[in-house]
Amino acid sequence: MAVTSTGRMALYLQDKHPIRAGMDYVRYAEERGFEAVWQAESRLVREATVPMAAFAAVTERIKVGSGVIPIWTRNVGLLAATFSTLDELAPGRVMLGLGAWWEPLASKVGVDRRKPLRAMREVVEATRRLLAMERVSYDGEFVHLDDVEIDIVHGDRSPKKVPIYIGATGMKMMELAGEIADGAVLNYMVSPKYNAEAMAALAAGAERAGRSVTDIDRPQLVVCSMDPDREVALDRARELLTQYLGQQPHIMKASGVDQALIDEIGKVLTWPASEDDIRKAMRLVPDEAVQMISASGTPAECTAKVQSYIDAGATCPILYPLGDDVRLMIDTFAPETGQ
Repeated sequence: MAVTSTGRMALYLQDKHPIRAGMDYVRYAEERGFEAVWQAESRLVREATVPMAAFAAVTERIKVGSGVIPIWTRNVGLLAATFSTLDELAPGRVMLGLGAWWEPLASKVGVDRRKPLRAMREVVEATRRLLAMERVSYDGEFVHLDDVEIDIVHGDRSPKKVPIYIGATGMKMMELAGEIADGAVLNYMVSPKYNAEAMAALAAGAERAGRSVTDIDRPQLVVCSMDPDREVALDRARELLTQYLGQQPHIMKASGVDQALIDEIGKVLTWPASEDDIRKAMRLVPDEAVQMISASGTPAECTAKVQSYIDAGATCPILYPLGDDVRLMIDTFAPETGQ
């Protein structure tokens, strides 16, 4: 039984599990009282909206979110049309999570990540208006719309109730989320101490918009590597942690991991990385670093760590299962309503 205090729990899926297996896990999570499933789109491995549609099609209640999709890869018209389509499939259950992506991946595929704060503001503002079924003209630095609408001819033209979340890691983006978003998807691979700074930034942004930080939903990604054999659990998390510390500097900066260790990993690992590169870098990462920024180990260790993120301000843990027994993790964290 879950020991967490929010009564809210969500599942996070990347590419570790086949999509059809993910569909089974999402159905089971719904049965056990989980509130939502978030699908990643972080590396060039799995696009988010296709599995989101699959998850929505085989469930009735659970919310389905993108956690998160980059603002640079879809124009806002297509972005709004895509999430309007998903809302048609699962009315009131779809959440749009947006992120600013990361280097070196962005530049390797020709994306210029200049002024990500300005770009995010424009995308959120314009997309929200399109999903409200407005005819929109918008002349920004990044977003340009000339009398554009979601031109549904056959179907429901009422406004789409799709909340917009910003996947923020840096504090300037966190402030922006507090100002303009319905929620902030707090990142993983950070320690609970990171949340204190994040909460302050969200509060500052919320104040600019005349609201409180309590008005901002704050789901948080949490790597959960659970196994009765804690060494097996720690090694699974160590592999993922090593990749992120070597490849994604925005998470690396926020992680709280000793900079000397990050520098050492960076010497042997970048993106893309071979399996041999990852294994070589893994040897540098101690158990203490793994447990500092993930919920890894036995079920008791995992529940205690997840609770620490909630105590630090997360409203809904979004658990990324690394263990082979995903149902064990779901059962361990099943809210009381799912019992």
